[in-house]
Amino acid sequence: MNHLSKNKEKIVEKMQAYRASLEANMPKSYRQEVYRKTIHLSSLWIPTLIYFTPSWVSIIVFLGLLLGDVLVEYGNFRRWKWARISFNIIFGKSLRSSERVHLRFVPSGGIYVLSSALMCTIFFSKPIAVIALSVMLVSDTMAALVGKAIGVRKIYKQKSLEGTNAFFLSALIVNMLFEPIYHFTYVSVIACALATLVELYEDRLELDDNLAIPLSIGAVLTLLS
Repeated sequence: MNHLSKNKEKIVEKMQAYRASLEANMPKSYRQEVYRKTIHLSSLWIPTLIYFTPSWVSIIVFLGLLLGDVLVEYGNFRRWKWARISFNIIFGKSLRSSERVHLRFVPSGGIYVLSSALMCTIFFSKPIAVIALSVMLVSDTMAALVGKAIGVRKIYKQKSLEGTNAFFLSALIVNMLFEPIYHFTYVSVIACALATLVELYEDRLELDDNLAIPLSIGAVLTLLS
């Protein structure tokens, strides 16, 4: 037993050392992106809440959080002391340098995520809302991380073919994983393809992808199913 315990400890130590080595060799900008996208993925509680609670509960929760978020962010922009302290505590480590200073009020991604959650809950069925928001959270993360790690073939501005493919494939996988609650058909493929284009040409749409992606998926699944 002691021999097995020692072997297990050695394996754990080697895994920790390997992880530390990876983190040390990882560029600082990529580590920050991993951190940001980890926070993004943590919002998977949103589709979970939608699925397991009555719609009115989700609406109240999302509306309350949205109003609170808007108040804190606007207060930070107006330099209200309490709002600036709250803003730094909540968003301090997750924002890029370019997102910290603005000449006009610019909502963060959090406002768009909560707006998406609220709109999807109101306008779409539970299965569709869950799928639409899950794709936005998972596939946007995959596109960013894969694109930054191995994206070398640029297809539109800073967007890479590798990141775009990662978005589309992960969106398909998310849809397939929800087969028990929503049947996967060609409509799901169309929805994923449209969402991929929406993410790719986000700047042309002039609509944040946290809002545009779930609404585009939800609309296709609702109208074409």
